[in-house]
Amino acid sequence: MTSIAPLEIAGKSYQSRLLVGTGKYKDLIETREAIVASGAEIVTVAIRRVNIGQNPGEPNLLDVIPPEEFTILPNTAFCYTAEEAVRTCRLARELLDGHKLVKLEVLGDERTLFPNMVETLKAAETLITDGFEVMVYTSDDPILAKRLEEMGCVAVMPLAGPIGSGLGICNPYNIRMILENAEVPILVDAGVGTASDASLAMELGCEGVLMNTAIAGAKDPVLMASAMKKAVEAGREAFLAGRIPRKLYASASSPVDGVIS
Repeated sequence: MTSIAPLEIAGKSYQSRLLVGTGKYKDLIETREAIVASGAEIVTVAIRRVNIGQNPGEPNLLDVIPPEEFTILPNTAFCYTAEEAVRTCRLARELLDGHKLVKLEVLGDERTLFPNMVETLKAAETLITDGFEVMVYTSDDPILAKRLEEMGCVAVMPLAGPIGSGLGICNPYNIRMILENAEVPILVDAGVGTASDASLAMELGCEGVLMNTAIAGAKDPVLMASAMKKAVEAGREAFLAGRIPRKLYASASSPVDGVIS
């Protein structure tokens, strides 16, 4: 059986290709249980919404997902300008003792949560110059995805569908075009609703999948986390194995040549 190489981001290897968020759970206990069930090694944290030490006296998320056990990925969720995003990343670096790996997202509006790509490009340039290792949330535009890679982003994360929508992979053709030209990891971010969506993203050739709502919003988040773990693994294996071509008509499993008449 072919061995599966680990996911590599910014020079570090990860066995899990599922990245998960920490929002929308009912409490920190459920957060911990779901993340452990997912098998994720990289966990995103919305610095503007979650306490990781900036609010002394309040429950600290790092008590249930300690940096010694997980790679904490601070993100700039709820930032709408490049300036806000850069300031948030610098705060995260201070709180996490010089941590450089961040997830950049600069939103365009509160209803769709689509990225503002003008502000995203501006923020990415500043953060990279400032020594950050930037994983970037982007639209599924192949030209912009390549531009972000060329700027120096360590991973590019096109949306599969609107954040939290559960619509799945809305435009697999754009994702494929992004993958064809990429030399850094491409991870689907946003839109995944269930295990089959995650598996499809991996079958397209993505290096990984990031999700939050699909797990935290499920009726049983811990069970869904387990399902997503398996789906990502199965999708990666299927991609590496190489699916059979699609054909209009049947093709017998056993050849007809040599059949005794």
